[in-house]
Amino acid sequence: MTDEEIAIKLAEHQKEIGSIIYRVKDLEIENQIIRELAISVKTLAVNMENMCKEQERQSERINILESKPAKNWEQLIGGIITATVGGVIGCIISMI
Repeated sequence: MTDEEIAIKLAEHQKEIGSIIYRVKDLEIENQIIRELAISVKTLAVNMENMCKEQERQSERINILESKPAKNWEQLIGGIITATVGGVIGCIISMI
């Protein structure tokens, strides 16, 4: 190889190296973006898990709150039935 051919090859290699360096920088930027995205997804997953737990707690509280009126209603009906039966029995006993 002559000096001129070597110089041409060297220039080609330098051009390729410059292109490779440019592509590596792009890949580093993309890698950083992917890393940040992964961190965001992890944070989102943790937040979703916490929201799910909170939703379960609130569901339990809602069930308790919804069941209270039903219990009160059952107690009221039970009291009315007891009073009615007691009244009927009292009337029957007073007739005897």
